[in-house]
Amino acid sequence: MHAVTVTVDIEADQLDNASMELQERVVPTVSQSPGFVAGYWLHPQTSGGGPLKGSSLILAESREAVDGMAAMARSAPTPPGVTITEVTVHEVIAHA
Repeated sequence: MHAVTVTVDIEADQLDNASMELQERVVPTVSQSPGFVAGYWLHPQTSGGGPLKGSSLILAESREAVDGMAAMARSAPTPPGVTITEVTVHEVIAHA
């Protein structure tokens, strides 16, 4: 199994719009991706007066599937006030 983590910056005044976009577009699109196993989107955290920091962890059956999801994350349009800051692919070495 493999995973992709995505980190985003969210402007505080755009949090409601970003949350709606997540629920209506991102989650359905990702969950229908080939090889999708599970996805977790974490509530954004404050970052000392700057933008909020959001994170997600998406699990997939194979490296190929997660590479496709990572490419999709890197190229997908983001709503106003949301910036993707990091997309990282990992091999899962343990889970419970």
